[in-house]
Parts: sequence; structure tokens; C-alpha cells
Amino acid sequence: MRIVIVAVLALIAAALGPLASPARADEAVALSGGYGLLNAPRAPRAAIVLIPGGNGYLGIRPDGSFSSLQGNQLVRTRKAYAAAGVASLVIDSGVSVGYAVTYLRQRYGRPVTVAGTSRGSLRMGEALGARPNGLVITAGFLDQVRGQIGSPAALPPVLVVHHRQDGCRVTPPAAVEPFKAWGGARVRVAWIDGGTDAGDPCQARGFHGFAGNDGRVVGLVAGFVKGVR
Repeated sequence: MRIVIVAVLALIAAALGPLASPARADEAVALSGGYGLLNAPRAPRAAIVLIPGGNGYLGIRPDGSFSSLQGNQLVRTRKAYAAAGVASLVIDSGVSVGYAVTYLRQRYGRPVTVAGTSRGSLRMGEALGARPNGLVITAGFLDQVRGQIGSPAALPPVLVVHHRQDGCRVTPPAAVEPFKAWGGARVRVAWIDGGTDAGDPCQARGFHGFAGNDGRVVGLVAGFVKGVR
């Protein structure tokens, strides 16, 4: 009987596969100005730099632990990108965005996109010198980003992901269409609806942070990232 039970358990474990395995730990990588958290599949098809919102400070330590912004949308979904075939690198507030782009490009030899959410979108301009293959702006400060960049001619392909019910005063849904008109064919827009909304309208637990829609956002962003060249 004991042999039968062991055999059955082995079959169950084999059937579950990755679902039965513990989540892979973040790899802390030293970058210019601080650390990033790297999560990557064995052979990524593309790579993405993730810039969290708020003050951007995670407090990443050399062992991969960090002290802040665990609930930020790009931070809490960082490992989902690896599951979708994309290497993700969340960077701390002091890290050079351009350096992070160059690091991923040299490490994997794949197209690199930069994604910023909420206040993190204000760092989009920093990335352009490293010539990323794409930009993703989620719940972004779109009027300010447009002012920083100046000319849409400087843009690579851009994906804007925005919630139709975003109640944050600095990221109104009404700013999306003017940004799209400014960027023209370089900009595509993906709207999110529904989910859950709680707490401060400018924080991660509400529509602004795509609460309840993480899978949808990751799917849209990962699909875009794997399509840029």
C-alpha cells in the first residue's frame, strides 16, 4: 500500500508540474545607481524594464528582498512577465533607466521595452537615450509625459494602458485621446474596465492600480513587448 501511495503522489506532482513548484526567487542585480529585481524564463523572447509609481523607492537589498511598494501594480506582477516569456527587471528609484535598458539588451540580446506606471511614467524621457524598442505607459501622467518628450518623432512604438474609471486627478481618462492624437500611429491604446476600487483613488488598490485586472494588464503588455522590434 505504501508503494502505491508514493507512486500516486509522484504522478500527481508530475501532472501539476510548475504549479507544484515554489515561486522562483527574484535575482537582485547591481545596476548604475542601485539594484533591480530580475525575473526571467530560460529563453526570454523579449525584455522589459518596470518602473513603479509613487516615489519609486523599493529599498532593494543584495539578497533580493525589498522594503517598499510591494503592492504597486508593476511590482506585484513582475514574475508574471517571466511566465509569459518576457524577462522583467524592476528598478529602484536611483537606478539609471538607460543603464537598465542596456543591461537587458546585452544580457539577452532581445528587444527591450520600458514600462512606467503612474508617477513612474515621468521617467519615460530618461529611457530614450538608450533607444528602447518600445514604451508602455500604464495609468500615466500623460500630459506631463507629452511635455517632457516634446516631439512624437522621438517616440518608439508606445502602448498606453488606462482604466476608464481611473479616479486619480493627475491621471484622468480624458488625457488619453489627446496623447493618442499627439503621438499618432506610434501610439496604441488599451482600455481596462471593471475590477475593484478601494482606498485612495491614486493608489494601487483601486482602478488607478488596475486592482482585479492584473492578468489582463500583463497579457496586454506582454503581447505588445513580444511584438516590438
